[in-house]
Amino acid sequence: MTSSPDRRSSGMPTVTMIGGGQLARMTHQSAIALGQCLRVLAGSADEPAAQVSANVVLGSHDDLDALRAAAEGAVALTFDHEGVPLAHLEALEAEGVAVRPPSKALHFAQDKLAMRTKLSELGLPVPDFVDLSGEVGAARSALIAFGESHDWQVVLKAVRGGYDGRGVWLTDNRDEALRVFDDTSSGDTVLMAEQKVAMVRELSAMVARSPYGQGAAWPVVETVQRNGQCAVVLAPAPGLDADVAQQAQQMSLTLAEELGAVGAMAMELFETTDGELVVNELAMRPHNSGHWTMDGAVTSQFEQHLRAVLDYPLGDTAARADVVVMANILGAPEAPQMSMDERLHHLFARMPEAKVHLYGKGERPDRKIGHVNVVGRPGEGVDDVRERAERAAQWMSAAVWTDGWDPHAG
Repeated sequence: MTSSPDRRSSGMPTVTMIGGGQLARMTHQSAIALGQCLRVLAGSADEPAAQVSANVVLGSHDDLDALRAAAEGAVALTFDHEGVPLAHLEALEAEGVAVRPPSKALHFAQDKLAMRTKLSELGLPVPDFVDLSGEVGAARSALIAFGESHDWQVVLKAVRGGYDGRGVWLTDNRDEALRVFDDTSSGDTVLMAEQKVAMVRELSAMVARSPYGQGAAWPVVETVQRNGQCAVVLAPAPGLDADVAQQAQQMSLTLAEELGAVGAMAMELFETTDGELVVNELAMRPHNSGHWTMDGAVTSQFEQHLRAVLDYPLGDTAARADVVVMANILGAPEAPQMSMDERLHHLFARMPEAKVHLYGKGERPDRKIGHVNVVGRPGEGVDDVRERAERAAQWMSAAVWTDGWDPHAG
């Protein structure tokens, strides 16, 4: 385990973020504006945040000594992922480290079954679900009973781990569901099952909460999923009834308060076919559905996360335009021969309004390597802004313009 020097000559506090991914990298950008240098615990020097931070501790988030080294002298320890063992965080808290969000809250982002149970206890709307842990035969019988009661419209989920569609199996019949259960139960994965929700679309209600208890909510957004990954975010969610949007924000703020969350928190929701809201997932950190705020909101989710963990007053969450669209740049099935640098050159030449955020990651199929934000012009509709954002993201991914434009013609 190695570290670089702690540079605190400015007198500003140090915040440590566990994880060296793109969320830490973008949090570091906001830390710079606040006169800080985000300290990062990264697994290697080539991880996205480790490439840019001057204060890096190299080590594993599973190693308590590495966590201690990263936390030493920092006013707060926070996360760009939820994978840190709770026992380690509890040990740090016992030693006086300000873990934000605290372990008691992060538990519910790590364990989907605990989250579902807690939300049900709080009276928040969740899909019907069943615990499939325990002895295999009893769990299989529980799945059969649950599946029959819901016409086998069932989603199987890994209780812990899983993201971007991993650890989630959508099934349509008994044979599919039992095959997933049988294939999975032979390993270490603990499963739960949920009723498949008849939905119109997916929404995200992002909020932030400080230790003081101040809360702030961004406009509710629509998230467009492809192959289990968030592909596009439309901010604010087009056509969403104002009362429903306020309900979603209040649900998220209430949950953050009840769980004692600190920092940014995303509540992912289903808008059902009968106009109701159902909670899907939680994330207690900056989230893909909040990337639009970097260019489209007065205060970005990354700055707000830092304000929250430092217990500063929270910033204005208002959108800067009537329409903002974020489109993820995903690795193409085959990386283009054209370099990323040249792709960026052509994009800026054609679409100077596009705001590009690249993560410093190598290209591989379906990997999130960046995103594009397009802030709508006055009077511009969501369809036009979305088309431009997706066109830009596809160009950066595959070096192909979806409208057939040739950058070398003429």
